[in-house]
Amino acid sequence: MVLLKIILLGPPGAGKGTQAKFISEEYSIPHISTGDIFRKNISEKTPLGIEAKKYLDNGQLVPDEVTINIVKDRLGKDDCKEGFLLDGFPRTVNQAEALDLFLNDKGQKIDTVLLIDVHKELILERMTGRRVCSSCGASYHIKFNPTKVKGKCDVCHSDVIQRKDDTESTVKDRLDVYDKQTQPLIGYYKKQKILSIVDGTGEINEVFQRVKESLKSICK
Repeated sequence: MVLLKIILLGPPGAGKGTQAKFISEEYSIPHISTGDIFRKNISEKTPLGIEAKKYLDNGQLVPDEVTINIVKDRLGKDDCKEGFLLDGFPRTVNQAEALDLFLNDKGQKIDTVLLIDVHKELILERMTGRRVCSSCGASYHIKFNPTKVKGKCDVCHSDVIQRKDDTESTVKDRLDVYDKQTQPLIGYYKKQKILSIVDGTGEINEVFQRVKESLKSICK
């Protein structure tokens, strides 16, 4: 059995979440999303969750130390013994160094870092074109998956709307933040020679085939 420890990087709208699910199923490793870990710890009122909630309730970023401890706690669970896929962590070089130290202490290391690469212009088209039903939540896209009747949901015929975080200015802001945070991280993993860049354009299955091709060398 091949034990895979993977980090997934990519800008908002690159399709990371979809690829993460495919990778998790194909290689039988847990998909660990920092957003999911935060929500679980907060809902279960764990000490780490209570600590994180203090910052989130005040509209602040959760400090690296708290984030790192929450991830380390998750990686200590039994289902991570056979490998894992990290999505949304690390976000900074400081977090990456802390992860390396944690794994080194266990005699382990990250096998590969997959960067799902998509041009900004395509991400803007993908995200600003998204629409969601105001009633039932069905998802559409004005170009790739339009409603049959303009502005009306195919399922319940309610109005479809653009979410606030899908407006052009919001998407551009999110991409700028991603660039500032992630560029140093890309350099960090390039130095370790474990970064693989995967073209994220095209159909979902096409992208996944590229992901599998990239993982072939460490799955031998």
